[in-house]
Amino acid sequence: MAAAAVELQRLQWRLEELERRIGGDDGASGTRKVADELVKVQVALSNIAGKRERIKILFKKIEDVIKYLDPQYIDRMAVPDAMKLQFILAEEQVIPSQAALLEQVKNLQPILDSASIQAVPDHAAKLQRLSQIHIQQQEQRQNLTDGVKTLLEDYNKMTLLLSKQFVQWHEILTRLETAKKAKPVAE
Repeated sequence: MAAAAVELQRLQWRLEELERRIGGDDGASGTRKVADELVKVQVALSNIAGKRERIKILFKKIEDVIKYLDPQYIDRMAVPDAMKLQFILAEEQVIPSQAALLEQVKNLQPILDSASIQAVPDHAAKLQRLSQIHIQQQEQRQNLTDGVKTLLEDYNKMTLLLSKQFVQWHEILTRLETAKKAKPVAE
């Protein structure tokens, strides 16, 4: 009974606060109170509903509409309690491991609340600058890699051409030496 009285007193205070905010503190709203106006509106709606049969039916269905608009209504309708129990029992082996993981997260929570983790947003500008430097260095590395690759390809081509040239000179020298040895023997 005392809890109900406290709740009623709290509700009365909230209503007075609402009236003060709407009507102002200066008493400009006069003796009109929000509750009085709401009662008048309710009476007018009841009178209208009493005269029209369709509105009577609608007022009777408002409770159903409110029930259907409840987000949990579909869950209650779609998944009965027995099915929910089966879901829980099917996950019976997983639940302890999940609870252990949750406990581990709870134990590590002080680390997440530490000053160094809380200071991460302060270091965002430094991290951004370092990221830009890293990107520039990656571009420089790529340019150097491309340059070295080009130099190696040129070196390989030059070495191949020189090797071919040396092979040709060797063949020419071999022919000349063979020709020279063949001439004195023929004389």
